[in-house]
Amino acid sequence: MASSRDDFVIAIRSAFLKKSNKQKFSLLTLVFLSILIIILSSLDIKLIRQTKNIINEIVYRSSLIVSYPENLIIKSINEIIDYSSFYEEYKKSIIEIENLKSENISNKIITSENEELKALIEDYSLTTDKILAKVIVDHNSPFLKSLIINKGSKDNIKIGTNIYDKSYLVGKVVEVNYKTSRILLISDLNSNVPVSIAPGNIQAIVSGNGQNSGEIKYVKGNYLNDIINNSIAYTSGTGSIYKSGIPVGKIEILKGQDPKTLKVNFYSNFNQLKYVFAEVLSKKNEITETKNEEIVQTNNLTEELKITDKLKLDLLNEQIEIYTNTNLKLLNENKELEKKINDLNIELVNLLNTIDSQKNIINQSKIDNIELEFLKLNLIYSKKCTKTFSNPKGFKFGTNKYRECVINKGKLQW
Repeated sequence: MASSRDDFVIAIRSAFLKKSNKQKFSLLTLVFLSILIIILSSLDIKLIRQTKNIINEIVYRSSLIVSYPENLIIKSINEIIDYSSFYEEYKKSIIEIENLKSENISNKIITSENEELKALIEDYSLTTDKILAKVIVDHNSPFLKSLIINKGSKDNIKIGTNIYDKSYLVGKVVEVNYKTSRILLISDLNSNVPVSIAPGNIQAIVSGNGQNSGEIKYVKGNYLNDIINNSIAYTSGTGSIYKSGIPVGKIEILKGQDPKTLKVNFYSNFNQLKYVFAEVLSKKNEITETKNEEIVQTNNLTEELKITDKLKLDLLNEQIEIYTNTNLKLLNENKELEKKINDLNIELVNLLNTIDSQKNIINQSKIDNIELEFLKLNLIYSKKCTKTFSNPKGFKFGTNKYRECVINKGKLQW
């Protein structure tokens, strides 16, 4: 106890010695007042007690006034600390909410995928000739637009197998492995799909443009201007490349294009495909398909035979018609020929008559000439040819012998 008091005295002394005169006076005054207050507080005097209460009240009020900024600062600091804690908790809550949202979205996506798969499986169960396949990204494809599916030859997939997005056409199989297959999308530049366009049942070909749409590259006949906006294109089955009646897309007529350009907006979004259907034939369906093909071939053969018989009959009828027409022409020509022959016969008769008359005239002329010649010769050789007493070898005048003698210029012939 004594040592502590000595330490206090030494501390007071050292503090007192280090101060200046003014500070020393102030310090002594404070010490004196403190001692006086201690002494007075120990005395039980009413005035002192009242003074003490007043002083306590003043000190209390002063302490309140002095402590208000401090309390305000402390309160503000505490509020800031609380706000910081709340903000940290808020950030944690936000992160938890975001995580919950992500989980909720993931759950919704999973639920949606499950519902989609369920619908696809139900569709698959209803269409036994289609199998469900998962789409795999095709990284090493020689084609611009193609996909890989997780079904192959073990699943009865073959080259040319039609691929669907639900009921819409996606493409066809162009490469088959044991467990996977490559699909050429109808949007690829190498794809050409024979289609029928409704309304009008207009035959055309849709070619891919390397994007997510196609173009009408060929229209059979002069029906290009008959195609209207929002017409529907579906497979025609021409060439047996695709089954007939599969929806492909809608026609959009591009404005300001000359010549008329027709764009085909495909029903399926090939960038969003996760599952597709591959149409395969079961053994039962293969047998049925074979029988159907045989029936079709038989019907086609029957139709061909009918067509052949009809053609033969038509040919015979044509030949009969030709023969009939030919006979009629020949009969007409014969009649004309007969008429011409009759006319010619008449002309011939007339000519013969003319010839006869001419012959008669000629003969008459010849006779006249002979007679004239005879008369001339008779003047000369009548004496030589006439039988007289002096010419017993002559002939009687007027006989044929006489005439011959004259004509022979007096040569007697016996």
